[in-house]
This record gives sequence, structure tokens and C-alpha cells, in this order.
Amino acid sequence: MKNRSTIIFISIFISIMILHNSVFSADQNNDGVNKKLDKLLSSINSLRHRLDTIEKISDDILWYNKVGDIAHIDKVRHTGPPPANVKNPTAMGAKNPVKFYSYIFIPRRIDTKKKYPLLIFPHGGVHSNFSTYYTHIIRELMAQKYIVIAPEYRGSTGYGKGIYELIDYGGKEVEDANESRKYMLKNYPFIDKERVGILGWSHGGLITLMNIFNYPQNYKVAYAGVPVSDLIARMGYMTDSYRDLYSAPYHIGKTANQDVNEYRRRSPAWNAEKLKTPLLIHTNTSDEDVNVLEVEHLIKSLKAAGKKFEYKIFKNAPGGHSFDRLDLLMSKKIRLKIYNFLAAELKPPVRLKTVNDINRAGYTGYGK
Repeated sequence: MKNRSTIIFISIFISIMILHNSVFSADQNNDGVNKKLDKLLSSINSLRHRLDTIEKISDDILWYNKVGDIAHIDKVRHTGPPPANVKNPTAMGAKNPVKFYSYIFIPRRIDTKKKYPLLIFPHGGVHSNFSTYYTHIIRELMAQKYIVIAPEYRGSTGYGKGIYELIDYGGKEVEDANESRKYMLKNYPFIDKERVGILGWSHGGLITLMNIFNYPQNYKVAYAGVPVSDLIARMGYMTDSYRDLYSAPYHIGKTANQDVNEYRRRSPAWNAEKLKTPLLIHTNTSDEDVNVLEVEHLIKSLKAAGKKFEYKIFKNAPGGHSFDRLDLLMSKKIRLKIYNFLAAELKPPVRLKTVNDINRAGYTGYGK
């Protein structure tokens, strides 16, 4: 794999140099130069998506290496709603449901004659994917005998330009996550439909919140870690390159300044009055990605709406945005509290009660 990657990078370099030289060796009229530059940028963009695909394939192999001893792992392809933006709605197939992948993790040695709780686990990142970054968390969930589905919703990386540009942040991707829940209930009879929860961090936290706001009847409990909570505020403190991801013509297509109501519609803090599901929220004052002010707005909005929920604002916890997903002793203690909150509603067959239980789940397959 390493030699293959080296060859790919060399090929990319040579291709870029050839295109670069062609720009300046040809006639120097502006139209000609601009066309060649556009072609160069398009080629680089295509290569980036191909590299994302290779990285995704490599990480998929690692899943079996890191978790395969305690879990049956599958990657299924199913559907969500049609695209949010359809350029030519009259074209054949333009309104077909979006096809996307989801990871499924099922603990080994479960009794399929019994019923088990299900967790929906959407990944974070504006454009990212569910990777082995979450290895220890998945191992900890398997130890508790949860069934887990992690949707690679529209906009995820590693599946080419088409899926990447179907992104609908705070929109149809929320429905993709809910569709993954439906898929599991229809296809796995050993799942208890009355014990379904959802958890996610960052962008996955936003998807978690919008799911319980939009489909409260579908989820028994939810955890939202460092959740993106207010896109309007977020557009104010992030960089131009970040804002461009949202105003791209294939995405929202407008800036927050141009359509503030659209950004509000996609923001949990502006939908707080819909909460009906038991909810735990964590945030960190030293978060370098999702500024604590966003989550504070969400918390204040929930309180103003008279909602019951639990939350904690951690003060300068080590790790910033990733503080409770790391393998620090502090992080493990925090995850125990998260698992206890979820377990109160979902009642998994096994409970992790101590940090030693967490360690055993991570390294020796506790509960398998």
C-alpha cells in the first residue's frame, strides 16, 4: 500500500507539472491561460477525491484489524431522500433517492433470539467520514452489547465528487441518519425498536440534535458532544475558506448574510423548543473548533424554552475539541458518564462501570 501511494503521488506531481508547463508554453492570451488554469484546478480536484477514496479503502481494512475480534462488521448501501439541489429536475433519475453507505457493528456472540439496543452514530466534519479515529469508542460500545450503525451520509469523503457535492449541512443529511435507523429496524429482527438512541460529536452532534428535534418519537435518548449549534454565529468567527463550503453553488448557495433564515433553520440553537428526548450535552471552553459560545446559545435556548436536559461545560479540558474522545484518563471517566446516561434509557446487557472496564473493552474485548 505504501509503494502504491508513492507511485500515485509521483504520478500526481508529474501530471501537475505537465499541466503547469502547458499553461505557460502555449499562447499567452488571457482566455487560453484561464482555460488551462481551470483545467489544472479541475484535475487537482479530481485527484483529491481519488486520494480520499484510497484513504477510505485503507481505513476500511483497518476497521477489521482493530475491531474485528469483538464485532461483526459490515458496510451496507441503502438510500436517503432525493438530493436537496437538483440542477435538472426533469432529467431521468434526477429525483431518485440518494444512495449512501453505512457501517454496521454487531457484537460477536450475541443471542439473536433476544433484543438489543441500537445506537445511530453520525460522524463529524463538514466533509469527512466515519474512520478508525473512533476505534476505542466502538470497542466500548461493543462491550456493552449495543448494535451500532454509522451512516456515511451525503457530503462524506471517500466516495467521489458526486457524494461530496450532495452535501446538505443540517438538511437532508439529518434524514440520511434517520433513514439508517429505519434500515436497521427493517433488516435486523434482534434490535429492540423501543431502545434506539443517537450520539455524535461536532457536526455529528448537530445531526444528533436535529434528529431528536425533528423525529422525537424515534429516539429514546441522545448525546451531543461539542455540537455545532448556531451556524449564524459560526459563519461569523470562522474563515472565508470555511464559509465557502456552505455558500458553494452545489450546497446552500448563499452566505448567512444573504439568507440568515436558511442558516437559522439548520441550527439546533434556533430549534430548541422542539426538544422532547432525554439529552446530554458536553462542551469545552478551550474548544478550538466549535466555540463554546455556540453551545452556550443552545443551552440558553433550551432553558428559555423550559426544556429538561443535562449538560456540562468543561473548563479548559485538555484536548480541546476532542477532549472526551481521547484515551486520556480524564476522557475515559467522561465517557463512563456518557455511557451511564445512555444506559439509563437503553438498558444495554452489559454496563461499563469503571475505567478498568473501559481499558478492558479497549484492549482485551471485555464483554465479548
